[in-house]
Amino acid sequence: MGEDALDPGGRTTLQWKTLALPAEHGGWGFLAEPIVLGLVLAPSAAGLLLALAAVAAFLARHPLRLVLVDRRKGARYPRTALAARIAAGYGALALCALAGAVALGASPWAPLLVAVPAGLVALGYDASGRSREALPEAAGAVALGGSATAVALAGGAPAGAAWGAWALLALRAVTSVLYVRARIRLDRGLPAGPRAVHAGHGAALLAAAGLAAAGWAPWLAALVFLVLLLRSAWGLSSLRRPVRPQVLGFQELGYGLLTLLLLAVGYRLGA
Repeated sequence: MGEDALDPGGRTTLQWKTLALPAEHGGWGFLAEPIVLGLVLAPSAAGLLLALAAVAAFLARHPLRLVLVDRRKGARYPRTALAARIAAGYGALALCALAGAVALGASPWAPLLVAVPAGLVALGYDASGRSREALPEAAGAVALGGSATAVALAGGAPAGAAWGAWALLALRAVTSVLYVRARIRLDRGLPAGPRAVHAGHGAALLAAAGLAAAGWAPWLAALVFLVLLLRSAWGLSSLRRPVRPQVLGFQELGYGLLTLLLLAVGYRLGA
């Protein structure tokens, strides 16, 4: 986040980019992965509109968070009104895109209904100024994963594959959040509980294999989570080399790209 967005007194010139665009690299990855995977499963015009709605909803969170934090403090800064207008604009775009998708025959209500609770958890933490904690980070990513199911179903993908894709991306998001937070703590010389993180990755691997056995996911999904487990084992070991959080974030984007590639190939080839 830019300094002018953080300056509630308005002592510097407010720039709309600092209010309209989130600075977190990981969030962009959690947004792109489900959209691309959903379109790979079943591309369609309605799916593209649902993807646009997901992008707009994602972008609305950052300015809305600023508005909620300011109001919780009982203050109205120069940034507050601008952030509110930007959030409203994104919200209008999301609703228009959603309406367009429905007009083309999409029925995204079931994925939306499932995603709403996770989204509300993230929004609640945003309002309290605690959006950097593990739960809201994971909840926001899980909610975004629902776009994979909505987009895939809009294009006529089998229900099992569409919902399985969301489950896989949710597992990937949660394990990524746990790993990154533990890695940052270890690199700063703080206790991090790596065994719990490894256990979470192991459970995700078993869950991915279970989804594949049920026909809801390709078997390459198990390879994805094996790679992520090995990444966790190495990255949280004494053999690791400390890196800056920004570098770690870009590394996770790379693992996200690998996840997306393997899952896309697996779903398309039935592997």
